Amino acid sequence: MKFVAGKDDLLNGIRIVERATVVRGLQPVLANILIETEGDNQIKLTATDFDLSITTLINANVEEQGKFTLPAKKLGDIISRLQDELVKIELAGSSATITCKKSKFDIIGISANEFPQVEENISEEDSIEIEAKPFTKAIRHVVSAAAGYETNNMLSGVVCEVNKNILEMAATDGNRLARVREVVKNNSADSEKAFEMLLSSKVLAELSKISALTDSENIKICKEAKKVVITIDKTKIITRLMQGQFPKYNQLIPQTFPKEALFNKYDLIMALERVSIMVNEKTGIVKFEFADNQLKLSGDSPEAGNSQDIIDIKYSGEPLTIAFNYKFVLEFLKIVECDEIAVRLNTPLSATVFAPCSEEDYIYLIMPMQLRN
Repeated sequence: MKFVAGKDDLLNGIRIVERATVVRGLQPVLANILIETEGDNQIKLTATDFDLSITTLINANVEEQGKFTLPAKKLGDIISRLQDELVKIELAGSSATITCKKSKFDIIGISANEFPQVEENISEEDSIEIEAKPFTKAIRHVVSAAAGYETNNMLSGVVCEVNKNILEMAATDGNRLARVREVVKNNSADSEKAFEMLLSSKVLAELSKISALTDSENIKICKEAKKVVITIDKTKIITRLMQGQFPKYNQLIPQTFPKEALFNKYDLIMALERVSIMVNEKTGIVKFEFADNQLKLSGDSPEAGNSQDIIDIKYSGEPLTIAFNYKFVLEFLKIVECDEIAVRLNTPLSATVFAPCSEEDYIYLIMPMQLRN
């Protein structure tokens, strides 16, 4: 194997696929990237941890066909430090020689025969092709609300639905729920056909980061009973669909709220960050007191002391005291793009909805925490 490629193209490809490598696994080859030539003008990079596989194509001048695996981290470190020139990689026995201008590295790899086979081909019978930008935006809006434990747990997934030109995504960990709807351009052969899938939040988070490294305007998703292949430009993400019934989340969202407060996002972020200094990190409880166009925030920790802060808001309802895990509120505030936020309230123990005061269809429902007297 021998080829020459641009430093930036090569590094970008490595950054895309290395997200699927296993740093400390039983099989050392899973920490490597499979590099194989594709004709005379491209090379393909592949990485897998069995649950997630990523492949991408980059332009190259191929002088000798072949394939080999090299450690992802070491390869990325080398390429990132080279000059912005053409990089030559040549296989010699059990190692590869990397040269760029006057720099030269010999890096030991593992035979491509030990690398697991990644099956990229899938039926396109059940597939969609939509705009990439609103899809990845929707991921960013909901992924933080998914449970972060047990990859096979249903609540660690994100449900995605496309119905004509409406994309809906939702995630919940049982204590909070995020739901977003986006209007998308549907380029599918059958745009009238509804499409639904449940994917790991970890996979979707990686997809969002990968999308930022590509220039593709569209994203294509093909799924079978247990597998899905997501294509963005020259990159393919292959993973398993999560199996089971996701909670009927829309039924959990209250339809009416007797109280509503409006506030500036940045005022609340700064106040929460100040108050949280004195909060018990195990519970994360911050008390919210709404009254007379003001919001009083307070926190306390038996070991450290207490704190409070007051911000001006728009609120003319009856006084209400309610408590939240401040981290959930901060996560929403740092994701939402609108400056003015609405919080829709009911009782101190009822589900509360945070939402942007814009036309954007995005809600973040948070269950309150019980205060001890």
